[in-house]
Amino acid sequence: MPAVAGSLYMASQHKGVPPPLPPPPRPLPVINLGRLTMDSASRALAVRDIVLACRERGCFEVVNHGISRSCMNGALEAASEFFQLSTERKEEFASDDIRQPIRYDTSSRDGISMSRSFLKHYANPLDDWIKFWPTQPPTYREKMGEYAVETQRVSMQLMKAILQGLGLGPSYLQEKLEGGVQFVALNNYPQSSAKKADKIGLAPHSDYGFLTILLQSSPGLEVMHHEDDAWTSVPAIPGALHVHVGDHLEVLSNGQLKSLVHRAVLNPNESRISIASIHGLSMDEEVHCAEELVDEHHPKMYRGSSFQDFLDFLPANMNRYKRYVESLRIDKP
Repeated sequence: MPAVAGSLYMASQHKGVPPPLPPPPRPLPVINLGRLTMDSASRALAVRDIVLACRERGCFEVVNHGISRSCMNGALEAASEFFQLSTERKEEFASDDIRQPIRYDTSSRDGISMSRSFLKHYANPLDDWIKFWPTQPPTYREKMGEYAVETQRVSMQLMKAILQGLGLGPSYLQEKLEGGVQFVALNNYPQSSAKKADKIGLAPHSDYGFLTILLQSSPGLEVMHHEDDAWTSVPAIPGALHVHVGDHLEVLSNGQLKSLVHRAVLNPNESRISIASIHGLSMDEEVHCAEELVDEHHPKMYRGSSFQDFLDFLPANMNRYKRYVESLRIDKP
């Protein structure tokens, strides 16, 4: 601490004046995705901004992404209408088997759910999975299907930009990404109660895939950036989507990018819906550190793993790790 600043701080302590408050958290980066389809100079700047946000913050907001407000609102409406169905209707999809193509529950089997109900199902390729989705409410498949297709498109745009920014090229893994897993998790959080001390809806964790794209009806998502020890609230910006880095992108980048720890807190003003779309390679396809990012100065940091490996890992290790990627680290001599 500089001498002058230090003397002022000590003086304030002697006079009984409290020390200055810490600076407010920095706002999250907001990326205009439309710049990726403009001229080469605009695209280069957008790529730089996206990778910088991934590297420094682990997340960002995207606007001008091409998904209409009506599509986004339709998905939230479909989710809300599903959770309003009778318990009997919803429990048609209840299962303890985390490998089921669709699963409803009121408490998670992964050890991180505190106060929520959820519906989880796969979505890409849509024709392979939509037959498992609910037929009630009547517009669920139409509205959620349209949103799933659009978020898959956005994920491909973002992955091409990130891979280009890492020096791997925009077409790196393109076919595998196009046919990869899209895992959609609909979360329903109750309004927080003054009588309930615990305000956490979902405990701190990271997501397994490359990217998670999240739509929320109201604030409740909190993130912890890599160099921080405090939680930052993510605003619900109308028309924007929240994007954060997953464990497998940390592996692929050989640690250049870090997966983001995040949690959900209960909203004191209203109940809350969120739709998380997690994107990765196919179920059995292993993700390894990109060979182009490994050399004598940057040795391989992680073991390869697949989504199936993650499902195998989950039941026995649900309370040991906040981030699945921690279990993949290679111990150096």
